[in-house]
Amino acid sequence: MNFTQEHEEIRRNLKRLIDSEINPHVDAWEDAEQFPAHEVFKKLGNLGLLGLTKPEAYGGAALDYSYSVVMAETLGHIRCGAVPMAIGVQTDMATPALARFGSDELRKEFLAPAISGDHVACVGVSEPGAGSDVASIKTTAKKAGGDYVINGAKMWITNSLQADWMCLLANTSEGAPHKNKTLICVPMNTKGVVKAKKIRKIGMMSSDTGLIHFDDVRVPQRYRIGEEGFGFTYQMQQFQEERLWAAASAVQGLLRNIDETVEYIRERKVFGQPIIDFQYVHFRLAELKTEIEALRALTYMACERYVAGEDVTELASMAKLKAGRLRREVSDACLQFWGGMGYTWDNPLSRAYRDGRLMSIGGGADEVMLGIICKYMGILPSKHLKKD
Repeated sequence: MNFTQEHEEIRRNLKRLIDSEINPHVDAWEDAEQFPAHEVFKKLGNLGLLGLTKPEAYGGAALDYSYSVVMAETLGHIRCGAVPMAIGVQTDMATPALARFGSDELRKEFLAPAISGDHVACVGVSEPGAGSDVASIKTTAKKAGGDYVINGAKMWITNSLQADWMCLLANTSEGAPHKNKTLICVPMNTKGVVKAKKIRKIGMMSSDTGLIHFDDVRVPQRYRIGEEGFGFTYQMQQFQEERLWAAASAVQGLLRNIDETVEYIRERKVFGQPIIDFQYVHFRLAELKTEIEALRALTYMACERYVAGEDVTELASMAKLKAGRLRREVSDACLQFWGGMGYTWDNPLSRAYRDGRLMSIGGGADEVMLGIICKYMGILPSKHLKKD
């Protein structure tokens, strides 16, 4: 990609904020198992970083998606995975469909405060019995007068315990599973929204992840995003941006894992010589860095085509798959070179090892990415090629 002065200014401003306002607090937030989302998001909003691709009428900058990729990559300087993930939910997972298809009234009420950082958003797709299989969700939103009455549950929802509103995917009819779903903005303080449980995870510690119940939750039908029954389609479009963002956000953190490892193993000695002097070690690190740069190139290529208006579902799936695999491979390989120090809780590679494991599960598991790629290659068994 050809980066402009505007791209570089975004990098500099965001890196400055990370160094002064985020990284000094990351360890404390990880220990507390929550970071102050409203406080952090407001600082990002003040710099105009939460609406880079969103319409100017609602406080956005109306830039193309290459600016989101630059932002995602720069967030990799944050010394944990949880805070970048929470920011990505706000910018590239909960708000794209609203920005594209929401009514003016809806965008003023929900999108504008998300861009300014006054509201925290979450996206409600996954459920206790439906994660990557989006078509299988059971939450319903039935019409009653001018309202929707929502019942069901959402699980693994990032930001949900601090969120002001949720971009909720629910079944609004009994039709085909790809045509009966609708996206709805749901204020989290609505009667019947129950923040049932904070889910404790093995990583992403400072990101609050919730189990949310909806018990006869009433919201006006005007809170619907776009057309009724198009929610599955809108969500699949949101997934393109989510997966590109995930791939871009991995690059800088992976490079940092290698840099920190090189610094440590220059000093750590075994059998009378620094570990880095062993040929296997420095060859392995060179191999891993090559893989990371290949991921960056793939992500940039997908972004360029996306900006040009192409369907990049296949490329975005490839990039997300590769990013998840590399976050596992790089952290595991580097942790090994740290020896016993790598197995301690506060070690940077230990955190990367725990945090990075999520990418091969969340936002579509590796197996789902492989299925999508196979579909585009035309090699899925015919029973999986659905026509509806």
